[in-house]
Formats: sequence, structure tokens, C-alpha cells
Amino acid sequence: MINFPEILQTQANIKVIDSTIDYKNYVAIDLSAKNTDKMDLDVTDAEVFEEFVENHLSENKAKVAFGGYLEVRNLYRRSENFKDNVTDERNIHIGLDLWIKAGTSVLSALDGKIHSFQDNTAHGDYGPTIIIEHEIDGCTFCTLYGHLSLESLDGKSEGQVVKKGEKIAELGKPPINGDYAPHLHFQIIKDIQNKKGDYPGVCSQKELEFYKENCPDPNLLLKI
Repeated sequence: MINFPEILQTQANIKVIDSTIDYKNYVAIDLSAKNTDKMDLDVTDAEVFEEFVENHLSENKAKVAFGGYLEVRNLYRRSENFKDNVTDERNIHIGLDLWIKAGTSVLSALDGKIHSFQDNTAHGDYGPTIIIEHEIDGCTFCTLYGHLSLESLDGKSEGQVVKKGEKIAELGKPPINGDYAPHLHFQIIKDIQNKKGDYPGVCSQKELEFYKENCPDPNLLLKI
């Protein structure tokens, strides 16, 4: 029986932002706590952070910066949203980030239907978010698209059919997008656990084994 990661790897020619940008114009970016501390980068300031991303793209002659799966970050310390007395600090990123300017088109990774959507307004949260449900070879799973523009939620309805590569949204600006430099948080979710319009994109060390299994590396699908 084929397993879930293998199902993802069998998919081809997938883009989740602007289909005209070839993967050869993407560059990796390291936003781990170890790296941002070393650079003395103020990751809590969206404007400073956006300038840093733009400089990184310019220096590398690239159009999109990507990365972040299982990255331990200090980016979330500014927000009470990631602090919980019951669990350890949530600072391990379990999606893939694609950093590019606000207004960039966001595309459905695969054929599917809109599972749910909402504006997650807490500081440091996703902002406007869309979750799409897919079924391949009898396996049902979801993809999550976070940090969108508010207008991206207009006209959406649960159960609405979307096609692979169809424009579903645009990237939002701070503070609407959770107050981050513009980017797409893209995440694969095997079991959505009855959640709607939201799902954790960051976990603690003690939760890591569960989330690694439930939210596999998005690059299995994208193959950047």
C-alpha cells in the first residue's frame, strides 16, 4: 500500500505562487534562531524584515525566497499567540514559507475543494487563511495557505471546487497578514482534526514527532 509521502512525491509540476516564476529563480533563506541571532536581525519588525528579504533576493538575483520546514525560530516570541503555560514554547515551523511581495498570486497546489477559510486576527497569526481538501488514491488530506489579503476571502464558500494551478488568493500586507513581511505559509495536513480555517503552523519540541508525521515536508509536493 502506497504511503502518504509517496503519494505527495508522485505529483508533478506544482506551483503555489505565480506560475510564471521558474524554480530556478527561487533561493533558500535561513530564518533559524541561530542565524537571525548571529545577524542581529530584528525579526519582530515587519518593515525591517521585509527589507532583509528584499536584500537577500537582490543579492542572489532571485524572485522568491523559500524555506523554513522544521526550522527553530525566535520570530514568534513577540506574540502571546505562541505561548502556552501547558506546553513548551512553540517555535518550530512546520510549513514552508515562500517570501515575495504582497499582491502575488496564490495558486491551489492540486485539484480539490475549499475545506474552510477565515481571518485569523491574533498578532503573529496567519491573518486571512484558506484550507483546501484534496483526495488522491483514496487518501484525503488538506493544504493550508496563510498570510493572504483580506480580499482573498471574498466570494469563497466551503465545498467550492478548485483546480490545480487555479488562482485562489493574493499575498497580504502587514498588519493584515499577521504583521509579517509578505509571504505565503504553505502547509500539508494529513489529519485536519476537525479544525476549520486554522491549524497550527508552529509546534513545540514535545509535539514535534506528531506534527512531523501529520504535516510532512511541503517540498515533497513542490520539489523546489
